[in-house]
Amino acid sequence: MKPIAIFYEHPDWFRPLFAELERRGIEYVPVDAASHCYDPSESKSSYSLVFNRASPSAYLRGHAQTTFYTLHWLKHLELLGVPVVNGSAVYALELSKATQLDVLRELGLPYPRAFAINDLRQAASAARALRFAVVVKANIGGSGAGIVRFDTASDLVAAAERGEFDLGLDHTALVQELAPLRDGRITRVEVLDGKFLYAINVYPAGDSFNLCPADVCQTVGGEELSRSACAVDAETNGMRVEESRPAPAIIAEVERIADRVGLDVGGIEYLVDDRDGRHYFYDINALSNFVSDPVRVIGFDPFARLVDYLETRLPGAALRGSGNAAALAAV
Repeated sequence: MKPIAIFYEHPDWFRPLFAELERRGIEYVPVDAASHCYDPSESKSSYSLVFNRASPSAYLRGHAQTTFYTLHWLKHLELLGVPVVNGSAVYALELSKATQLDVLRELGLPYPRAFAINDLRQAASAARALRFAVVVKANIGGSGAGIVRFDTASDLVAAAERGEFDLGLDHTALVQELAPLRDGRITRVEVLDGKFLYAINVYPAGDSFNLCPADVCQTVGGEELSRSACAVDAETNGMRVEESRPAPAIIAEVERIADRVGLDVGGIEYLVDDRDGRHYFYDINALSNFVSDPVRVIGFDPFARLVDYLETRLPGAALRGSGNAAALAAV
C-alpha cells in the first residue's frame, strides 16, 4: 500500500493527526504545501490517498504561494484518479466567500446580506443597501484576516478614500452586514464524511474576528485548556469555547450544505442575529481545525474518528471491509 499524503502548511495545527496516524502504524508522508513541485506528465502518484489540509490563511505566515498552487495540484491528482479528501471543488469554494453565499442562496438558507466588490470605490455604494454595522471581508481570508468593521457610512467612505483596507489576494471582497451576536457567540458545526460530528460555541474576544477553534485556549468558565493542545502560535486572545447542541433542523441544514459542496471534513459557522432571533450561516470552512483539548470540551477525540474515516477512503477499503464481514459471518 502506498502511503497517505497529508498536504499541509501550518507547522502546528496537525500534530494530533500525525500522532494518531503514528499510533495506529499507518504509513503517511507530511507534504509541505509551501515548498512543493509535481510533474504534469506523470501518469501515477506515489500516494494512495491525499488529505488536503492547505489553508487560505497561509499568506499570513508568508506562504501565499500555496493558495492557488494547491488548486492546481489537487486537480492534477484527480485527473490521475488519486482519492483526495477535500478535493479541488470544495477547496475552490474555501477560496471564495462570495461563492459560498451563492451556495447558501441556492439552498434557500439564510445568510447576512452582502455585496461582492472588486474596487474600493464600490464599498460605500454597496453599503447603502445594508444595515450598519458592516464589515469589508476579503474573499480569501482565514483566521479573521482581511476583515474590517465600519459602524457608519462616513467611516467607510473615509477609509476607502484613504485606502486603509485592501481587497485581498484576488482583489475581491464582501461588504456584508455585521449582525449583533445573540449571547455574544457564534456556533461552528464540524462535519466528517459530510455528517454532523460535533458543534461548539465560540465567544469572540472584543472586536476580534479570529474564530479559529485551534486558537481558542480557554473554556467559557475561564479555565485554561492544555497549551499542548493549542497551536503554538496562538496568542492569548480571550476567546472562550463550550460544547454546543444545535437544533436538529440546523444540523440538517449543515449536512445539506456539506452534501451540496462535497465537504468531506470541515466546519460550517452560523450566528444568531440578536435583532430577530434567526440563525444565519456565514462561513464554510474546508480546513477543519478541531477544537483544542477536545476530550475536555466535547468529550471525545475527533482525530481518532478522522483517521477512521481516512482508512475508509483508502483504495480497496470496501473490499477489505467485505472480506472482514464474510470472515465474521463464517465464524
